[in-house]
Amino acid sequence: MNHWNIRFQTEGYVYGKDPNAFLEEFQKKIKISGEALTIAEGEGRNAVYLAEQGMKVTAWDYAESGLAKTNKLADERGVVVKTELVDLNEAKWSEAKWDEIVCIFGHFPAELRQKTLLGVKEAIKAGGYFLTEVYSHHQLPYKSGGPQDLDFLYKPDEFLKIFAEWRIVHFFMGEVVRQEGELHNGVSHVIQFVGQKPGKLQN
Repeated sequence: MNHWNIRFQTEGYVYGKDPNAFLEEFQKKIKISGEALTIAEGEGRNAVYLAEQGMKVTAWDYAESGLAKTNKLADERGVVVKTELVDLNEAKWSEAKWDEIVCIFGHFPAELRQKTLLGVKEAIKAGGYFLTEVYSHHQLPYKSGGPQDLDFLYKPDEFLKIFAEWRIVHFFMGEVVRQEGELHNGVSHVIQFVGQKPGKLQN
């Protein structure tokens, strides 16, 4: 049974309805337009925010209940988000499709994480962006959210190796404070990465 599908079967939004603070901050700086993909999107808070910024947004998650709440939140906010039930183990990454891909606290086993990051690298258009905030491998003692399995947590070299030839717009590893619904609360140890794929952006 998909535990995320069960977890999102609540009336309330377990991570809240507001976008991730890092996404909101950086989206204002890069002011990107076009087509965005959010992966492991959960209940839709980040996808809906991007749609509110004028982007054409598709949200991937493998919890049907999360996608239903994404659609509900989009309706509340008067925007449209295309939702797709996608297991990242079986994801089809189309080459040069997206102007931006966003992954906020999307945590997977190491092998799937590598496969997903390589898929992201291929699927972003030339000049497009990948933006992510995730828990680092130092997060376990903080007890403020995220997986309790080290295999699901990120190390900085995963981004720096896979996206070595990209322009690194922002890279940070360290402590931040997050207040996101019931499950992300307090001082946390994260990795933030914003990278731009080489080439001229074609919308």
